[in-house]
Amino acid sequence: MASDQYLMFLQKFIQNPKQIGSVLPSSRFLANKMVQSVPWSEVGSVAELGSGTGAITRYIKSSVSDSTKVFLFENDENMKANIQKQYPNFVCHTNACYLTNVINHHGIHQLDCIISGLPFFNFPRELRETLIDQIIKALKPGGYFVAFQYSLQMKKHLVHAFDIERINLVPLNFPPAFVYVCRKKRGIA
Repeated sequence: MASDQYLMFLQKFIQNPKQIGSVLPSSRFLANKMVQSVPWSEVGSVAELGSGTGAITRYIKSSVSDSTKVFLFENDENMKANIQKQYPNFVCHTNACYLTNVINHHGIHQLDCIISGLPFFNFPRELRETLIDQIIKALKPGGYFVAFQYSLQMKKHLVHAFDIERINLVPLNFPPAFVYVCRKKRGIA
């Protein structure tokens, strides 16, 4: 099963490297670092952007309570179908550009936490800005935004709306990744 996921991930990377961002799914070290950054007792609703093969999703599942509303976004239809099958109690959607519409449709005004594995700097500027705008609008003031990136370029794009609490390097990932742990500034709608 795991080898099938690695093969599918590699195939998707070869087909569209800018969309996928890496040749391998996130390591357990990276997934664990991201999920451990969240105070789960305060989270009633969470979205994961770029769920892929579920490398981070499985850690989210083991951290949330049964009453937590979980939204998964995966743009690749095959990966989305697999993730939907693995996590039937989570809400799965394709396009994170419609994040606020999706959560509102399910009766959630703002999320407590957003976890992202999207390779923001591989995307065209307009798409990147749309996604960041959706994250800002969907997240409650004081809510957590935890994202990994392969560089520190994201920092200058986040400081206007987020307090960056810390950035952790996770060397045991291929490629090594930076985990941004941020909280949405209060007073930003």
